[in-house]
Amino acid sequence: MFKFKDYLEAAGLLLVLSLPAGAGEEIKTNSGVKLTQAEIRQWSITIYPDGRNLPQGSGNAIEGEKLYQSKCLMCHGPSGERGVAPRLAGKLGYTEWNPHPLLALTVGAWPHTTSIFDYIRRAMPHQSPKTLTDSEVYSLTAYILNLNGIIDKNDELNRVTLPQIEMPYKKKSYIAWDVDEGGKLNDREPSH
Repeated sequence: MFKFKDYLEAAGLLLVLSLPAGAGEEIKTNSGVKLTQAEIRQWSITIYPDGRNLPQGSGNAIEGEKLYQSKCLMCHGPSGERGVAPRLAGKLGYTEWNPHPLLALTVGAWPHTTSIFDYIRRAMPHQSPKTLTDSEVYSLTAYILNLNGIIDKNDELNRVTLPQIEMPYKKKSYIAWDVDEGGKLNDREPSH
C-alpha cells in the first residue's frame, strides 16, 4: 500500500527527470505575430478622465434625445428613470432603496463624464454594442447629462468640452489615477 510519502517521492523524481529535457530551449508557439504600434493604437480605446483618447465628433442633448428614443428607451424607460436596465437619471447618487445598490446609483454619481462616454461607446446599445458613431456617443452622453441637470440641452460635447464638465460626485470619489498636484494625469499606471 502506498503512503503519502511514496507519492511525494514519485512526484519529486518525475520533476527532476523532466527538468533537463526542456532546460535552455526556447519554446516556439507560432501563435501570432507582433503587432505594430498603429495596430495597438487602433485597439487602444480607453478614454481617460482627462480626455486622452477621446475621438473626433460632437453632439448635444437635442440630437441625443432622438437617438435615446430609438436605441435606449426600451431598456432605460422614457425618461431614464424606469426600465429593466439601471436608471440613468433622477436625484444624484442613490435615488431609492434597492436590494442591488448599484442599480439605484444614477449616472450623476459617476466622477467623470469621460467614463460615461467610454461606457456607452464600448457597451451600448446592449443588443448591439460598439455600433454607435462617435458623434452619436457624444449626443447620448449629452442627453444623459442633461437628464441629470448637469448640462443644458444646447451644450455641445466634443473632445475638448466633455472632460471640462465637473461632475457633482467627483469630490466624493476615490481617484485611482496617478495625478499631479494640479490634477493633471501622469503617464504612469494607476496607483492603488
